[in-house]
Amino acid sequence: MFTRYRKLALVLPFALALGACEKGLDAIGTNPNNATVGNPAYVLTNAQRSNVYRLFDIPVNQDGGLLIVQHWAKAQYTEEDRYQFRDGSYQSIWDGFYANGLQDFNYLVKQGETTNNPNLQAVGLIMRSYFFSVLTDVYGDIPYSQALRLQENIITPKYDRQEDVYKGLLADLKRASSLVDASGSSVGGDIIYGGDMDHWKRFANSLRLRLAMRISDANEALTRTEVAELLNGTTPLFRNNADNAEFVFLAATPNTNPIYENRLTRDDHRVSRSLTTVLSRLNDPRLPIYANPAECAGPKTGNFAGPDSTGLYRGIPNGLTTANANAFGSLCSSSKVGSYFTSAEAPGVLMTYAEVLFFKAEAIARGYITGDASAEYRNAIRASLGQYGIDAAGVTAYLAQPSVNRTITAANYREVIGTQKWIALYGQGVEAWSEFRRLDYPRLSPAKSPAAAAAGKFPVRFRYPTNEQSVNAASRAEAVARQGADVISTKLWWDKF
Repeated sequence: MFTRYRKLALVLPFALALGACEKGLDAIGTNPNNATVGNPAYVLTNAQRSNVYRLFDIPVNQDGGLLIVQHWAKAQYTEEDRYQFRDGSYQSIWDGFYANGLQDFNYLVKQGETTNNPNLQAVGLIMRSYFFSVLTDVYGDIPYSQALRLQENIITPKYDRQEDVYKGLLADLKRASSLVDASGSSVGGDIIYGGDMDHWKRFANSLRLRLAMRISDANEALTRTEVAELLNGTTPLFRNNADNAEFVFLAATPNTNPIYENRLTRDDHRVSRSLTTVLSRLNDPRLPIYANPAECAGPKTGNFAGPDSTGLYRGIPNGLTTANANAFGSLCSSSKVGSYFTSAEAPGVLMTYAEVLFFKAEAIARGYITGDASAEYRNAIRASLGQYGIDAAGVTAYLAQPSVNRTITAANYREVIGTQKWIALYGQGVEAWSEFRRLDYPRLSPAKSPAAAAAGKFPVRFRYPTNEQSVNAASRAEAVARQGADVISTKLWWDKF
């Protein structure tokens, strides 16, 4: 027995020494300045900035939604204006949101759970839901329930039906709203609302209203249920423009607006003639904000001769070939995008009070709730004009026009609300495109250039990125078989008309 204890006494110090050596080696290989867990405040700041930037950057916004809905047009390098979208654009949208934004917001949800901070969890859920909604509105069926689960070794997630994605997002937003505690733990690093949880609760409910109304033609029963809860008069929604969800960019690089960044080296975009024509006809006071006056006289000859009926504000037609764009005249003869939208500090708008009021007007016209649809429609226009500082006299004069002061009915709400919402959503490419697909107003003509890539129709989705055919081929193939051909003319689940 004594011998055993002697041996043990000799072995233990040796073993402890080995352990100490291993700990020492671990310490040598570890940088004490590198955090093993991300600071949620830093993660939130970076995630908000980088993903709002991506939302308003070139692929999905400037050369995507804004061209399709004919807010903007291309004066040079016109491929995207003829729906010839680049494979790299599809890939960058997909990779950017999945690999960065959604991962970051998912991390914040988990950190909120781990640290018992329901407010952080709520903010993560709201932002994650927002960008999942962007992805499904762009592509249709997408990885959702199995996405963001690399730690569980799910590297080829299934594509969920868009209907199931929407049901999940609506449930998450409802949960996020219930988690918000205005007197609870703080949320640092919030560039959108500065940690004001009342604003976040209103954003969660307002975004839920947007998604509920989006599916009204595809699952009206669910829409009615959601709207009954959201528009019951007690659920907090946006109350005014101070509640708008927007990211204000800064004057200093690298925190400037992506449209400003693009203009530092490029001059491809102009305001669409579709927009200048409609706004001119309606004497809309937003025209000088949405567009700058042409800097020189328009051409007098050619198939696209100007100036057109909009006078100093000369939009150009969408879908020009490169040759026709060159023949249209010098770049100074058409209206550039308004300086409000091209400034370094222009806000990246995620959702507005005007949208909430337009949805409320539509819900009344559809019979989901009771109320005065026409009054809510007029209030929505007031809110949109108020975003840009239009004075009371200008608002009154605009609304007094018979072409604007319309009575909203079950027969005309798509046309009347759809047209005004199209105007109000100027600059918000993805959302404007989504509402244009859903309401089908205003009546615009798609690009009919011989080189247009959508067979005389508007694109209604983007194609899945090429890489998915190699890294997640089986899941993608299943989605295509279910949803329809992977082309830009295949309608999404909620796009019924």
